[in-house]
Amino acid sequence: MNIKIAYSNTWKKVLIILFVFTKTVDVFAQKTNSTLEKSIESKIDSIIPLLTLKEKVDMCHAQSKFSTKGVGRLGIPELWMSDGPHGVRAEISWDSWDYAGWTNDSITAFPALTCLAATFNPKLSGDYGYNLGEEARYREKDILLGPGVNIYRTPLNGRNFEYMGEDPFLASKMVVPYIKGVQKNNVAACAKHFALNNQEHWRNTVNVEVGDRALYEIYLPAFKAAVQEAGVWAVMGAYNKFRGQYATHNELLTKKILKGDWDYDGVVISDWSSTHDTMEAAMNGLDLEMGTGTDGLGTNSLNHYDNYYLASPFLKALKSGEIDETVLNDKVRRILRLMFRTTLKSNRGFGKINNKEHHAVARKVAQEGIVLLKNENSFFPIEDKEGITIAVIGENATRSMTAGGGSSELKPQFEISPLEGLKARYENVNIVHSMGYATGPSVYDAVIPSKLNADSLRIEAVKIAKNADIVLFFGGLNKSHLQDCEGADRTQFNLPFGQDELLNDILEVNKNVGYILMSGNAVEMPWLRNIDGLIQTWYLGSMAGYGIADIISGDVNPSGKLPFTFPAKLEDNAAHSFGVSSYPGIDQEQNYKEGILVGYRWHDTKKITPLYAFGYGLSYTSFNINNVKTDKKTYLPNDKIKVTCQVTNSGNLDGAEVVQVYVGKPKSKVKRALKELKGFEKINLKKGTSKTVEVSIDASDLAFYDESISDWNLEKGDYVVYVGNASNNIIKTIKINIK
Repeated sequence: MNIKIAYSNTWKKVLIILFVFTKTVDVFAQKTNSTLEKSIESKIDSIIPLLTLKEKVDMCHAQSKFSTKGVGRLGIPELWMSDGPHGVRAEISWDSWDYAGWTNDSITAFPALTCLAATFNPKLSGDYGYNLGEEARYREKDILLGPGVNIYRTPLNGRNFEYMGEDPFLASKMVVPYIKGVQKNNVAACAKHFALNNQEHWRNTVNVEVGDRALYEIYLPAFKAAVQEAGVWAVMGAYNKFRGQYATHNELLTKKILKGDWDYDGVVISDWSSTHDTMEAAMNGLDLEMGTGTDGLGTNSLNHYDNYYLASPFLKALKSGEIDETVLNDKVRRILRLMFRTTLKSNRGFGKINNKEHHAVARKVAQEGIVLLKNENSFFPIEDKEGITIAVIGENATRSMTAGGGSSELKPQFEISPLEGLKARYENVNIVHSMGYATGPSVYDAVIPSKLNADSLRIEAVKIAKNADIVLFFGGLNKSHLQDCEGADRTQFNLPFGQDELLNDILEVNKNVGYILMSGNAVEMPWLRNIDGLIQTWYLGSMAGYGIADIISGDVNPSGKLPFTFPAKLEDNAAHSFGVSSYPGIDQEQNYKEGILVGYRWHDTKKITPLYAFGYGLSYTSFNINNVKTDKKTYLPNDKIKVTCQVTNSGNLDGAEVVQVYVGKPKSKVKRALKELKGFEKINLKKGTSKTVEVSIDASDLAFYDESISDWNLEKGDYVVYVGNASNNIIKTIKINIK
């Protein structure tokens, strides 16, 4: 009888708590955020004592591939997650990586994040995040496992296409609106992979050694912005080790920096199988352990969810007193806080999927992210001129680029191929297609030759090209294993499947060739001088073909800028210049010997000419940047440096330009890059018009991380402001002084 009464009283308390929460939500909406947060914390305080020790532990680890347990008796819901930096992944089976076979889980595939970064348009990033969040909400997901903000360190990294380029400032400015947009839907964004997961090769075991300056100046800023500026609700740990300790439960990264210095109040989630130790996971800040085992059905007890590191072993350590219950309570508090932000949020909304607004945003991102790299003899745009023949060569003109890639692969409702997009746009042109080359039989068998005869494909492609007026070669990479794909890095810098040889054969019979490069990485281009046109299109998702046709036809003027450097040869890349000890490492030990000199910082400082520079991108019109000046010459540490210039569209078409502001510190007491991006502004201009652009920079953002004091240090003295439209195309330099 006493037990029943105790349980009844407990249940009444929970009902009262939930009743009060739901009935007063309208009042909360009128309160300040601070008051609302205090109210939620108070409710969490009242819930935690009602939970048993095992119920709390059960909330800290997976119950299936993509969900964690709730507490049914108290009405605490499960948490459901989905992969998706650029789209919500199809439903996965409970205990395996097999797809569940649903027929209603098709979505809009948005362009990959390299394309988003190439837009240099933070507002568009916010639209991207909001529309993606709507799709996640419709699919009843509580956590969307993205965005990725690891830094582009080597062009061989198989997962670079999921990230936002090589520059920490650009990544920071683009990730904040993305996260805010997703979370407006009461769906948690999950910034990943924290931290230093900059290669896929040996990702589960490699130990990364990097100095504090590079850590704080290059590899952490985008994560810090995600936490402190965007207020991200979830962060995912990385697979690799850092200074000998796994990143997912790394004392310095997760406990001291993320939850300590940055005062992060959200949940830390492991990457799938990135947890390795109960004590470290418990004490160093991991809250949710995912993916350690794959079999929850009991057929293999070792892989059962109850045997995760934060499951039975964690419970045992708590019961023995080896770990204090306050450690567990902090994790449960964070998980409940996440629930109140997502699945327990009243008036949460229902989301939307595959609507015209989402398709329009996907197309807009494609249009603004595509980069025109070469356009000799005005090869682009191509007119819809009756009587001409365009030969479209290449498997990439028809291949699905949403399939494959690892955990970011998608199941879109539709995917417009480049060939389909061109045929829809060009009514008068005769368009013919030949594969020219072919990959392996599936995304997992890239090293296995295609069953199609390579010689026959090549002969047919050359024949079609010879009889065409214009050749558009759709090449590059795809999302197969050993290309742009999770789980392994590329093994070559040049193009696969004999594309270089095929292109040379085509150039023998037709000189009027434009190359459409589809990739998330830089590639070697020995044939570049022999072609007139080159467009970098990335992976564009559902609206790929329409977006590409918009640029090729000139319906949209290209405005994308490269978010990473294309080196002329692999050895010109900083990570590769130091040999195997720097990439991929020796005996799974790796040293980032280039330090802070990543990407354009390396090329600038070492005076190495890139093939294409960071920030570079052409237009079909012309822009002039004039009257560049700063508001004054001398600044105090708390001042804002205001850089203004006049941008004129002096060409014949409307278009958009990106004003880029870099700053350098000559005669610094420490080793510095020649210059670093500190501000940018994308501006749309009608032909023949001008506009004044202002870029504001906090003087304090010119500080470097001083390893001698383990803190940021703003040097006094002279600085140089560089203004241009690419890292290697500086229009004006101005000397300023910081007092």
